[in-house]
Amino acid sequence: MAKSLGYSLAVLWGVATVLFLLFAVLPGDPARMMLDQREDSEQLAAIRAKYGFDKPLAVQYAYYLNDLSPISWHRTDESTALNALDKPGYQIALSIPIGNRAVALKAPYLRESFQRNGTQVTDIIASTLPNTAVLALASISLAFVMGVLLGIISALRPNSFIDRSLSVLSTLGMALPSFFSAILIAWLFGFLWADWTGLNMTGSLYTVDDFGEGVRLNYKNLILPAFTLGIRPLAVITQLTRSSLLDVLQHDYIRTARAKGLKPVQVIWKHAVRNAMNPVVTATSGWFASMLAGAVFVEYIFGWNGLGKEIVNALNQLDLPVVMGAVLVIGASFVLINLGVDVVYRWLDPRLKTK
Repeated sequence: MAKSLGYSLAVLWGVATVLFLLFAVLPGDPARMMLDQREDSEQLAAIRAKYGFDKPLAVQYAYYLNDLSPISWHRTDESTALNALDKPGYQIALSIPIGNRAVALKAPYLRESFQRNGTQVTDIIASTLPNTAVLALASISLAFVMGVLLGIISALRPNSFIDRSLSVLSTLGMALPSFFSAILIAWLFGFLWADWTGLNMTGSLYTVDDFGEGVRLNYKNLILPAFTLGIRPLAVITQLTRSSLLDVLQHDYIRTARAKGLKPVQVIWKHAVRNAMNPVVTATSGWFASMLAGAVFVEYIFGWNGLGKEIVNALNQLDLPVVMGAVLVIGASFVLINLGVDVVYRWLDPRLKTK
């Protein structure tokens, strides 16, 4: 587990480094972006000094990592310095003074939006990430439950009409791009057949009440984007479950269980399915993490107010801190999910506990 944790931290450092270098070489002046071309030389100088844009690239990189790190190093003799402890948005849990410096334990600081009058990127992500998490969780739950059931049915009837039909549908599902399927499904079920389905082409989890009395939950708007986002992982999980279960059913312990007189249902669910789940769990965890990134097009097309739609809006406005913060959060989600998968592996296969 310690090795996995070290690897995960290295991955996060790599993601942060690539993001910083990628946006550092982009054309344009971040200070001018923040002032929206309504600036003078004094304003530009003040913005560059505040955010460190006037420093060498290596110094900016050090400041960036210092902001992201939960354990950071600060100067305490300059109240207006870029790395001062009283910077707006810093959430200090513990500070240990060492001379004119201090070591601080804090929440990662994702800086401020360029386009929203100093709004913290953390606040923007906190207001949109739950919607994306709900969408991703609904999609992967649908894909996992249906995929495992269809995969089991396909494996128990190999080369039958059902098996071949599911294989064709799975291939189509894997080949269909999310942005195309989103447009098609929104048009069919939210517009063309809306009188029968009762669904909307666009809409988010929370909608404004018709009488202006606040917002309300509207789970109906979750159906189409969740189904669209779940099509590709459903196809992958179906085929993976089928191939893994077919392989497990050929093992000696399955034949032994049958020879002992166990019922077919017991053999399948108690012995075969559990041992066939390792590759399925791997695929499911990877797809769940990727849904946070893959939801960008789906959220934008369906008008779902999540992190993906926020990334598109931030890119259109060149709001780089929001884009960088959102990508870092998605990367951290990958890491946390992979760590969770390690725990699930040890439950599915007790032999891994000894390694």
